[in-house]
Amino acid sequence: MSAYRTAKLDEITAEQWPYWAPVRHHFGISTFGVNAWRGKSGDRVITPHSHEEDGEPELYIVISGAAKFTIADEDVEASAVEFVWVDDAKAERVAYATADDTVVLSIGAGAHGSAYQPSGWDTKYLEGSE
Repeated sequence: MSAYRTAKLDEITAEQWPYWAPVRHHFGISTFGVNAWRGKSGDRVITPHSHEEDGEPELYIVISGAAKFTIADEDVEASAVEFVWVDDAKAERVAYATADDTVVLSIGAGAHGSAYQPSGWDTKYLEGSE
């Protein structure tokens, strides 16, 4: 068995959701959450949500293109290779691509002082039970 695996973004697919690349699920990662979201200008790339229930912070990285995030009712413009850290788990967040070929990587961690525990939402979607 190799000490590493590689994959290009287009190889990590969710057939039912072409805008979502389930990275964590693809590699079987259980120590942190990670997904890639893609879209063209005007597409929603991050679904409205908060992490109030689990207390988990999130890091977003705009890999290409640009996105407008709304976090706790405050707008944040982010362009390629820009990071957006959402430390307040209660803060509602959403993001829309503001350029074609936008890719946003989302990385989730455990609540402060806690280990990450996969919630399984991605598996439910991939298996069609949501």
